[in-house]
Amino acid sequence: MKKINVGLIGCGTIGTGVAKILIENKDLLLSRIGAVLNLKYVADIDLETDRGIPFDDGVFISDAFKVVDDPDIDIVVEMIGGQGIAKDLILRAFDNGKPVVTANKALLAGHGNTLFRAAMENGVDLAFEASVGGCMPIIKSLRESLVGNHIRSMAGILNGTCNYILSRSAEDGSSFEDVLAEAQKNGFAEADPTLDIEGIDTAHKLAILTSLAYGMEINYKDIYIEGISKITPMDIEFAREFGYRIKLLAITKDTGDAVEARVHPTMIPFTNPLSGVNGVLNAVTITGDAVGDMMLYGYGAGMMPTASAVVGDIADIARNLLSNAKAESRCFPIRWTESVKFRFGGSMRYSSIIISGFRPLTAPVFCQRYPESWATTKSASSPYSKKGEKPTVQSPLSCSRIWPGKRMCKRL
Repeated sequence: MKKINVGLIGCGTIGTGVAKILIENKDLLLSRIGAVLNLKYVADIDLETDRGIPFDDGVFISDAFKVVDDPDIDIVVEMIGGQGIAKDLILRAFDNGKPVVTANKALLAGHGNTLFRAAMENGVDLAFEASVGGCMPIIKSLRESLVGNHIRSMAGILNGTCNYILSRSAEDGSSFEDVLAEAQKNGFAEADPTLDIEGIDTAHKLAILTSLAYGMEINYKDIYIEGISKITPMDIEFAREFGYRIKLLAITKDTGDAVEARVHPTMIPFTNPLSGVNGVLNAVTITGDAVGDMMLYGYGAGMMPTASAVVGDIADIARNLLSNAKAESRCFPIRWTESVKFRFGGSMRYSSIIISGFRPLTAPVFCQRYPESWATTKSASSPYSKKGEKPTVQSPLSCSRIWPGKRMCKRL
């Protein structure tokens, strides 16, 4: 029986989940892949914490470089996170001719261009399904199922922490600070939640999806980002009264001569399926020229959902190794083209707050904020239109901007 040796680096929450699946579902994986996935090494600096897994003697080690340097290791799984030692280990694995599976979206967003080129030069795979959307197969959908489509647009809820906070605030009117503290207590938010609540984690994921969808290099720094820390219960209540829910969305669109990419709080009508995605769940809507509109939905984080996606990548690479398939054409997300560029590269000062959904709004309701310097809330003019004109909502994924200060709600 063919045996494929797997080396796991990092045995935190997700790494532990990966180890559990590989050990507990060993026979199931054998029946579906046609080879034994043997967990030869699990490397972590913490050897004392009980993971609840009965590792064989010699499997649990502290030297991560032993994993990438061992000639018997067929697949390296990087679950460390961060952009430091993780990058060095992946590049070393490539140099040793080993394919890598990772869920490290921050590393891919920051150094993905370097890593994909290194994988291509060494003729090995770099698989990263779990880096975006947890158990949702968004990466495979873009690379495989939708390969024959021009992707017109994507909009998604890609951060469970933010979605939990906004969902709980909508349920009972709790303040941002109170819900954040509750999320931290329940393990849905990090001790330092900055990357989540300021939209940075979502932007990392959007950069990866944009690269896949439009055949361009990963340009994380070109994405406009605004988080949810300034959203108040009053904002959420205003939205509810007019038939909307506020969600933190990652939005990307093909505008013809450029790609638009942004992350910000957005008002979504109740009729849009994204408005009903609550708690720590994630969802992405995709519009393609052949398939039309489709939606993926599921847990975007957590030990076992994310580990499931990681093991899926391990299985794909294992099949490639069994068939002696060359990885040269699969290591890039897609062939890049220099003609595609980003629009809105940090130029939007204020966030967009209305998204129309799958079709244009025919009778939109507009909730607008005016600067404190404006003398009255009775003015019909807008800071971004000619005096006396009303703002308009034009098409799916079109939007108007919010301004800090006094509020004025107006039906168009």
